[in-house]
Amino acid sequence: MDYTKLYINGEWVQSNSKEFIEVENPANREIIGKVPRANKADVDYAVKSAKEAFETWQYTDLSTRISLMEALIDELYKRADDIAYMIVKELGRGVDFALDMHTIPYIQDGENYIRIAKEYEFEKDMGDYILRKEPIGVVAALTPWNYPLGQVTKKIIPAMLTGNTVILKPSQQTPLVTYILADAIDKVGFPKGVFNLVTGTGAEVGSLLIEHEDVDVVTFTGSTKTGKEVAQRAMKALKRITLELGGKSPSVILKGADIELAVKKTLDTVYNNTGQTCSALTRLLVPEDEKGKIEEVVVNMTKEYPFGDPALSPTNIGPVISEKQFLKVKSYIEKGIEEGARLIYGEVPKDYDKGYYIKPVVFSDVDNNMVIAREEIFGPVLCIIPYKDKEEAIRIANDTEYGLSAAVFGPDDEAREVANKIKAGNVIVNKGIFTRKAPFGGFKQSGIGREGGVFGIEEFLEVKAIFK
Repeated sequence: MDYTKLYINGEWVQSNSKEFIEVENPANREIIGKVPRANKADVDYAVKSAKEAFETWQYTDLSTRISLMEALIDELYKRADDIAYMIVKELGRGVDFALDMHTIPYIQDGENYIRIAKEYEFEKDMGDYILRKEPIGVVAALTPWNYPLGQVTKKIIPAMLTGNTVILKPSQQTPLVTYILADAIDKVGFPKGVFNLVTGTGAEVGSLLIEHEDVDVVTFTGSTKTGKEVAQRAMKALKRITLELGGKSPSVILKGADIELAVKKTLDTVYNNTGQTCSALTRLLVPEDEKGKIEEVVVNMTKEYPFGDPALSPTNIGPVISEKQFLKVKSYIEKGIEEGARLIYGEVPKDYDKGYYIKPVVFSDVDNNMVIAREEIFGPVLCIIPYKDKEEAIRIANDTEYGLSAAVFGPDDEAREVANKIKAGNVIVNKGIFTRKAPFGGFKQSGIGREGGVFGIEEFLEVKAIFK
């Protein structure tokens, strides 16, 4: 596949820029491709194409949009192995994990959105007025590197299904998967301009899209710091925004909990994407008098997670995405030791000559005021925080600027009581499993708006009342 072009107005075109961005395999530091570093002329062309396409796409029958999206889903299933293989190469995820967690579930997301769209009431007679839900316009989708397909499909599929047109700006670190997606969209035959792919940096292409007068919606996933900048710029023109941002999520083990279950579900979120998941349960809150027992379970389970080359199966923990991320995570580990947290598993990583590998690290006796307990590390680092009683556990869980996810393990009624008091957008209780029919998003500085389910559809709709 040719990665040196952009996909605009239904065709692959050369960028007006002569510059390219190299894409690196984090497992071995080899360059695996290069994509255009698009400029203002490219962005203007993409926005113009999307705006013109919206004039007709918004009035296309829902059945037509659904048929095209169903064809796209079929095409993505056919290319699932290719997508997963690319995720192994550009993100450094293990083969099985790339297919089973990064690819298939997010194609299934698309199927779920289609089911919702088929049943959704876009127009409803309210008696003395008609309530209509209408597409908004041109959507700029700015996506991160940690889920190269999933963070994209959660945005573009509901946006396009509801009659909006899209300009996708993927992360410059993992853009190659989106070329497979764009090629599938092209093959299916979506009208020209409905979907556009523009690669480049966030500072340049992202900023141009956010501030463009003809972009109506900005949907962004990334750090809270960048999300604030996106919001400030977008709100100057009162654009609709959806922000899915950072987290420092708590996992609370109550007395009487199934400790094996609690630890396994917690560690899966911290290790399976090498800690590079915004909803990872990186703060493990444990009863003070059960700390030693839980530490032993954590260490023993941590040893069982396969670590190493993502091209080999099974591998749960591979490299982090880049040199920058390696050095960032390393500095947090050093900071934890400096602050007095007790290192019970792992070590400070030494070098990255052959890849950006960081083995799991577990700290115990962490104070919630320590930097490692307050800031999002985005690496395979777990903080065990002891608490004296249930009230203190709730206070510690909520003592954070974030509110994306949480988990509570213990007797069902008590766990539900605690879950109700935690300020987070998603809370797992005991054996509960996140369903893609549910909304995903955070409280506080973890974001604005929701993705997933009906809420994910409604983020791309305007509400109109027509009085009879």
